[in-house]
Amino acid sequence: MNIPASSSDLNIASVQMVSTPNLQENLDTAKRLVGQAAKVGAQVVVLPEYFCLMGLKDTDKVFAREKLGSGPIQEQLSDIAKAYEVHLVAGTIPLEAQLPNKVLNTTLVFDPQGQQVGRYDKIHLFGFQNETERYAESETIEAGDTPSVLSLTINHQAWRFGLSICYDLRFPELYRSLGEVDCHIIPAAFTYTTGKDHWEILLRARAIENQSYVLASAQGGTHLNQRRTWGNSMLIDPWGAILTNLPEGEGFISGTLSKNKVNEVRSKLPALQHRKL
Repeated sequence: MNIPASSSDLNIASVQMVSTPNLQENLDTAKRLVGQAAKVGAQVVVLPEYFCLMGLKDTDKVFAREKLGSGPIQEQLSDIAKAYEVHLVAGTIPLEAQLPNKVLNTTLVFDPQGQQVGRYDKIHLFGFQNETERYAESETIEAGDTPSVLSLTINHQAWRFGLSICYDLRFPELYRSLGEVDCHIIPAAFTYTTGKDHWEILLRARAIENQSYVLASAQGGTHLNQRRTWGNSMLIDPWGAILTNLPEGEGFISGTLSKNKVNEVRSKLPALQHRKL
C-alpha cells in the first residue's frame, strides 16, 4: 500500500456502483472495487448507499435486514476491510428496526482488522413525487436520531469524519451539529431527477460552509428496478473545488485529504470562528 509522504495527508477513495437486486452480486462487486482502490493506495474507502441491494420492490430490503453484529452482509464487509487493510465506510445496509416491517438504513465502519468502529443511522428520510416517480422511504425505513462523528487515527494522525447519508445533504443544521471535521463522508443514491439540479450545488455548499473536505459515494446508472440514479461521486476540497469526479457507471475515485489545506482555508477565512448563532 502506498503511504502518503506526509502524516498530514490521507489517501481516500469513493466507490460508485449500479447495484442490482442480487445481494451477493453486489457484495462481490463492492469487494472487487474496494480491492482496486486499495491497490492504488487508498486507506479509507467509502461505498454508496444501498450498495448491497437495490431491490425490485422497496420492501426487499426488509427481508435482507440483519441484527447489528451478525449476518452475511456484515461478515463479508468485515472480511473485505481485513483483506485489503483499509478503513471501510460501508455505504448503507438494512439493520433490524423496532418495527418488523421496517429497517434502519445504517452506515457501518470497519477498521483494517475487520472490527466495527463506527455507526450512523440515517436521520432524514427521502420523500418525492412527480408525474412519473414516487419515493417514500418512511414506509420501509425507521429514522435514526443520533448524529455521528467518526474519529480515526491513521499513520499516527487523528482524523475526524462526519457521517451522513444522501437526503441528509439537504439539512445543513445536521452538519453544523457535528462540529469541525476534516471530511464529511456522504454515501448516496440520489435520483437522476433531483441530482441533475441539486447534487453538486449541495455538496459544494456543505464543503464551503463547513470548510472541510466532502467525499461522496453514489449510485450511478439505471437499475433493474428502472430507478435511475445520478452518480457523480466526487471529492471536494474545503474551498469548494471539485478535485475528482465520476459522472456515471461503476468504478471509483481516489484522492488525498490534506490537514494543511484544511488549516489554510480556516486560517485565511476564519468563518467558523465568526459564527454568531
